[in-house]
Amino acid sequence: MGSFFSSLGILIYATLLYTPPLLFAALGSCFSENSGVVNIGIEGMMTLGAFVGAATSYAIGSPLLGFLLGGLAGALLGALLALATVSLGADQTIAGTAINFLAPGIALLISKSIFNSSDTPSLSQDKMIPMFFNNAFKNVHSGPGMFFKNLLNVPITSYLVFVVLILVWAIFYKTPYGMHLRACGEHPKACDTLGIDVIKTRYSAVITSGFLSGLGGACVTMSIMNQFRPIAIVGQGFIAIAAVLFGKFRPQGALVACLLFGFCSGLKVVIGQSSVISAQLISMIPYVVTIVILILFVRKSRVPSASGKPYYKSR
Repeated sequence: MGSFFSSLGILIYATLLYTPPLLFAALGSCFSENSGVVNIGIEGMMTLGAFVGAATSYAIGSPLLGFLLGGLAGALLGALLALATVSLGADQTIAGTAINFLAPGIALLISKSIFNSSDTPSLSQDKMIPMFFNNAFKNVHSGPGMFFKNLLNVPITSYLVFVVLILVWAIFYKTPYGMHLRACGEHPKACDTLGIDVIKTRYSAVITSGFLSGLGGACVTMSIMNQFRPIAIVGQGFIAIAAVLFGKFRPQGALVACLLFGFCSGLKVVIGQSSVISAQLISMIPYVVTIVILILFVRKSRVPSASGKPYYKSR
């Protein structure tokens, strides 16, 4: 029984650890997708956010500032994507793909220039995102207390992301901006005739998408890992996009999908403690689940009517 609760605690801990990066990015994707802009560049925005967060925290010693600057780095890429797709009418899929190539290149170039390596130096514990209740469980190493330690002693971003989720839900469904945002993704011309600035709304949505994706990337290098590496994100941006498709472009739906993917990553950790199953097969679990979910649910998702279509203001 003790081993069961220990494994359950580890599974819950790993789920709470791996869910926030995906959920931050998925919430960002909800903004851009609902406004009518397809953001394929989530992966690149997470990658640059991951680098900036880790590098800033290492250099300045402030994990909070590193976390926020990681979000701002993603927002800058969001502004670039908005310029290309909203103002210049570029193909949204190609522009997003370009972001996915550009961002890792920028991160590697700066990392090589500053640290003479593709990896940033390892972060000490005080430079990583702080843990909840860390002192309360300092002397707990076994017994029932380990279950509660695994459940509660997680990075603060594990609970902050749920606060952001509630805020995003309120913005989407309880504010005029949220109504305008969703309307721009369905009938931008009708919005224009009603005096809603479609261009401004889409710009704000794509930049917000980049900011939240950058926060998700910073979560990876400042809580799950302790440094930036070129393989830090490894497809998590695309998993976040799949979560949005599964959740039918709604924040609450994305939450369910991200928890599922986070659970699969946690399951990977628990199963990985056994030497019976190949480590390579175990590492495939989140990606196999992503493919299965896309096959089963992608056709059932109703894409906003104007999604992927450039909008030109009436003259």
